[in-house]
Amino acid sequence: MIARALRDAGMEVIYTGLRQTPEQIASTALQEDADVVGLSILSGAHNHIAPRLMELLTARGLDDVLVLIGVIIPDVDIAPLKAIGVKGIFPPGTAMQDIVDFINGNVRTRV
Repeated sequence: MIARALRDAGMEVIYTGLRQTPEQIASTALQEDADVVGLSILSGAHNHIAPRLMELLTARGLDDVLVLIGVIIPDVDIAPLKAIGVKGIFPPGTAMQDIVDFINGNVRTRV
């Protein structure tokens, strides 16, 4: 649903499917020259996946990629995720237009 909303907003979306490892996600971001990486983590593993992904993105020179997570996240986990570089956290029920607006307002500018 989110991929379709982003496409409808004029964004190119590459959906990699379920159960991708942080290594696979970082490799895809590098190969595709991604501006944004969006994660939907339903397993509750955001405190394991996000830090590893952020490390891998930085190691690959992709520390300017906008990272978003859509998931149920306890309030206590939000600040640590933002501290490691996750820029947007969208709980269930977030309006699609809010996500589109956030991306448009925060994605890196190409020179």
